[in-house]
Amino acid sequence: MDKPPSLVSYLVVVFLLLVAAHFYLGQPTPREIAYSDFRNLVAAGRVKEVTVADEQITGLADLSDLPVAKAAAPSAAPTAVPAPMAVPAPTTRPGPGSAPPPPIVAAQSEFAVVRIADPNLVSDLLAAHVKFAGEAERKWIWSLVSWVAPLVLLFVFWSVFMRQAASSRWGGTMDIGKSKAKVYVQRNMDVKFADVEGIDEAKQELEEIVDFLKTPERYRRLGGKIPKGVLIVGAPGTGKTLLAKALAGEAEVPFLSLSGSEFVEMFVGVGAARVRDLFQQAEKLAPCIVFIDELDALGKARGLSRVAGNDEREQTLNQLLVQMDGFDTRSGVIILAATNRPEILDAALLRPGRFDRHIAIDRPDIVGREKILKVHARKLTLAPDVDLAVVAAKTPGCVGADLANIANEAALHAARHDRPSVTMRDFEEAIDRVQTGLEKKGRVMSLMEKETIAHHEAGHALIAESRATADKVSKISIIPRGIGALGFTQQLPTEDRYLLKYRELLDRLDVLLGGRVAEELTYGQVSTGAQNDLERATEIARSMVAQYGMSALLGPATLQIPAKNPLLVAVEEAPAAGCSDKTAQAIDEEVRRLLRESEERVRTTLGDRRLALEKVAAALIERETLERSALLALLAQEERAPVESREGSRAAAA
Repeated sequence: MDKPPSLVSYLVVVFLLLVAAHFYLGQPTPREIAYSDFRNLVAAGRVKEVTVADEQITGLADLSDLPVAKAAAPSAAPTAVPAPMAVPAPTTRPGPGSAPPPPIVAAQSEFAVVRIADPNLVSDLLAAHVKFAGEAERKWIWSLVSWVAPLVLLFVFWSVFMRQAASSRWGGTMDIGKSKAKVYVQRNMDVKFADVEGIDEAKQELEEIVDFLKTPERYRRLGGKIPKGVLIVGAPGTGKTLLAKALAGEAEVPFLSLSGSEFVEMFVGVGAARVRDLFQQAEKLAPCIVFIDELDALGKARGLSRVAGNDEREQTLNQLLVQMDGFDTRSGVIILAATNRPEILDAALLRPGRFDRHIAIDRPDIVGREKILKVHARKLTLAPDVDLAVVAAKTPGCVGADLANIANEAALHAARHDRPSVTMRDFEEAIDRVQTGLEKKGRVMSLMEKETIAHHEAGHALIAESRATADKVSKISIIPRGIGALGFTQQLPTEDRYLLKYRELLDRLDVLLGGRVAEELTYGQVSTGAQNDLERATEIARSMVAQYGMSALLGPATLQIPAKNPLLVAVEEAPAAGCSDKTAQAIDEEVRRLLRESEERVRTTLGDRRLALEKVAAALIERETLERSALLALLAQEERAPVESREGSRAAAA
């Protein structure tokens, strides 16, 4: 859609028109002369013709030897006519019946003079044989310009202002109750199902919707009805909006898109009016798809919020429920919505007959991540060493938006180093940047801090390699990244896991506490660097006791219930909600027991492998980053070391 002309352009055009009218209608072209000079010219017979108006006299005369002079102002007009200048008398006088003297032939020029009350003017003009006529001043032209032009300018300004206000995103005053839905047609949507990968099950559900919109008789002949509403649920970045755009691109029908927050305004009744207008538009465009993004902004559960002014949102929700109830599925209008917080939606909105079908989009597995990376890598120039399967394996838990960001960051990193194509190293740097933050090599740290961080990360790596069910180490680095990360140990899972057993959780506790115990063994004290490790370890231990029923003392019971406040906003989970104080104390004791037992296991392991700990830490101080191959080489040296050296290191640790 072409952008409408701005208000400034209209004002410039009007200004130029006014200036042109001024110069065309009001600029005086004749030469201004004094009234006394005009009388002298009349007496000398040098005036050919004049036009007498109410305030001005114009005409043609010989002005060749007349000095340039400005006309006198009307207020400064003399009260008496000055005496005419002396004109030399002719040497001979014509007799009776002789012909008049021949006219003076000279260059005639236009002149203008301000008229003065002169009773002898007409008789003098007749005596000098000057042709004259009268003319009334055209005051109506300037009156028209002075009165109509401001009105026209005001009208243009107001019309342009209202047009731009109505076309702006916040809308105008006159259309405040109209829907702000953006209407797309098939040619506007360049996203297809082929651009959506990694969520095959959800895509298959929507392909049925497309098939119904294209061939509705196939379903109606058996008495079936297409779902009236489809709700897409998933974590942020999983591709909910992308899937809706792909549906619009495939269905080749009008697609009305808007956000749930665009319904609610500060004025009472506006949201309900916009809902009605939206469905009226949908009926006119049927068959079509109506997509409401971020439905939770509109469809929160009613009656539990005590915030003032909540009635407007509830009225908007009520109107949406009524409109969806009164909608006929045979009209070909399908309501599509997306949210990442389905737990706070109103139950009436989710019942059959409104949003009949719920499509859950989970985080993609390793196969899905590889497919998503291939989609985003279509526009990239990849080097032969790029293996997207390895990149997918190194990005567990990443959603589609994260993978798109990684692919883009890899391309930017390659361009920053003037490479002809994107290499595997660029992808690895992009993964580190997205997961752990920007590398900060310029941060100045003392040698003691650097050694402490090196031993800390070496402890994590050794414990991870010592536990059977722990994810293996992919990279170790002591280069600061992000805001608070002074180093990191990257672990590469061998496969996607959806269940964790008791032994696996204990191994994860050991890996998290490996850095703190390594500091304690090396320096005899701990630092603040293990704060995040302790948080994550405590969370795992508490979940094992209070949620998973993995405590022999408390038995198979869930003792931790997520708490919600009256505003339906999730708060921190209560440590022992729904249980007695004695049980809460027992939960705390069990959590401490699990952490202390894990600490003892880690201390024993690192004490036995003290030599490897020192070697890995020394290599980190020297190189700052260790890949898995370098780590395995150092650990192989430890395996070849004499038994006496390992026993000596164990004695030193004791």
